[in-house]
Amino acid sequence: MLPTLKKLIAGGIRVWVFSGDTDGRIPVTATRLTLNKLGQKIIEDWTPWYTNHKQVGGWTIEYEGLMFVTIRGAGHQVPTFTPSQALQLVRHFLANKKLPPTPF
Repeated sequence: MLPTLKKLIAGGIRVWVFSGDTDGRIPVTATRLTLNKLGQKIIEDWTPWYTNHKQVGGWTIEYEGLMFVTIRGAGHQVPTFTPSQALQLVRHFLANKKLPPTPF
């Protein structure tokens, strides 16, 4: 996976990696350790993002060329566990917008 991510980042392709924070198959810690191996500079350290219901939806960390998003309360299949948060994540990615860092 890392070689593919490196190629995408080098090609200027916008990359978001996401993980449910209760995922027992690929825990957030494993993803964090893997992404750290890329050696990308941190642009914005851990920041909460908020759902339409003014609740913390998870956390983001922005690296140079890559955004890692956690989804609070979701397991391995994020849309199954938290469909509204998954939809919000996809909508913001497609609109090229960051997830909301404050309740709105």
